[in-house]
Amino acid sequence: MVSTLMSDDPEVGLRAVVALHRLAEQLEATYVQIAREHGWSWEQIGDALGVSRQSIHTKYSRRHDGEAH
Repeated sequence: MVSTLMSDDPEVGLRAVVALHRLAEQLEATYVQIAREHGWSWEQIGDALGVSRQSIHTKYSRRHDGEAH
């Protein structure tokens, strides 16, 4: 499957990488919000994402703490 997605044009490939990064960031933000709404701790979210509680809290706490109640 990867070979069918590959392009010989680096500009095309790099644009695809940027789009995938943006999509991943949007999905992460959405599911962090959902997890907080379901009462998940920052530690649980960090564990699920394979990062520290502190890093995920720093990244999202200002966005979601007000919405988690």
